Amino acid sequence: MIAMLGFEQHDHHQCVTDGIKAAEAYCAEKGLRFTETRKRVLEILLEGHRALGAYDILEVLHSEGRGSQPPVAYRALDFLVEHRFAHKIERLNAFVACGHIGETHAPIFLICNTCDAVAEAHADPANNQVLTLARKSGFAVERLVAEVIGTCPDCQ
Repeated sequence: MIAMLGFEQHDHHQCVTDGIKAAEAYCAEKGLRFTETRKRVLEILLEGHRALGAYDILEVLHSEGRGSQPPVAYRALDFLVEHRFAHKIERLNAFVACGHIGETHAPIFLICNTCDAVAEAHADPANNQVLTLARKSGFAVERLVAEVIGTCPDCQ
């Protein structure tokens, strides 16, 4: 089954609320520090389902008086990616909030060539052909990133 989040209309405020709650619960369970900067970077990513570069995020942080040096954004992004609260979109050299924080899944990113909108499809890892092929060959997958390039519904 594939669940999709990003292109359809929905309540972005609820995405932010649910995403932050999930990240806070995960950090509490694992004994991780979910600092105000890490939280704010995740909020920025959750607010619009768009991939943002580190400097885009840094610009927002700077406008809010939270720092203007690149390590501020990169440290927060590294933490978010490490704990799967966010994903790096290689094609865009940008980051997007995970649409399924706290769930085990194999994300598939649909990236619009025209507007750079990103939707995250959520595939069940047990049914993922790439993971199945890797397991059969004895390959231990550490991370799988699938990026599909095309045109979103709004740009078609």
